[in-house]
Amino acid sequence: MYVVNLLIPSFFLTTVDLLSFLLPPQSVDRSLFKMTLILGYTVFLLIMNDLLPITGDTIPLINVFLSLCLGLMVASLLETILIVNLLRGSAHYFRAPHWIRVFVLRILGQLVWLPPTSSDLHDNTDIIQNPAAHGAGMKVSYCVEEDSEDPEQKGPLNKDTVLKELRNLGSELQSLRLQTEQALAVNQSSEEWIQMGFIIDRLLFGLYLLFISVSFLTIIILWVWS
Repeated sequence: MYVVNLLIPSFFLTTVDLLSFLLPPQSVDRSLFKMTLILGYTVFLLIMNDLLPITGDTIPLINVFLSLCLGLMVASLLETILIVNLLRGSAHYFRAPHWIRVFVLRILGQLVWLPPTSSDLHDNTDIIQNPAAHGAGMKVSYCVEEDSEDPEQKGPLNKDTVLKELRNLGSELQSLRLQTEQALAVNQSSEEWIQMGFIIDRLLFGLYLLFISVSFLTIIILWVWS
């Protein structure tokens, strides 16, 4: 009666909770799925509460098993909340320290077979190679050539005005460069946090699977031994 009514359904629900790690962590459906699973398992335990043995001195092994299943589901939900928060709010986080990036992206990434991907964010030459920038440069060079061809038609140039315009142009270019560097730094930090989120998710999945295997094997050995 205990095996059919309590142990097998609990094992099935725990297996479903374990397979829910295959869902994309950045999706809200994963956390909703786990919450629904915990709610269903709680209702199941309340319905089957009359079947549980009542003892005064010791805790029955089946109660430990059911509490362990519920605790694993809650831990799985907390892990999903952490990973979703990490992936969704990565754009608002500061860049992680260097030792965290080395430890998570390189060491843990190699451990869970998720090595860091090569990013082109470090190469700032893409901005110079922008076709729009080339077009603007061609227009400027064309205007300079026009000015150099007919200097007599333009009249005498005021050196102070030219220097002032060049200073304004230089300050505007400097501000554009700073804004571009800040945007590139934010994108790079966001991608690093997302990559670390995937690595931590896979690592916790492996630890979750290992803990379930060891716990179930221990309970089965104790059950057979007793």
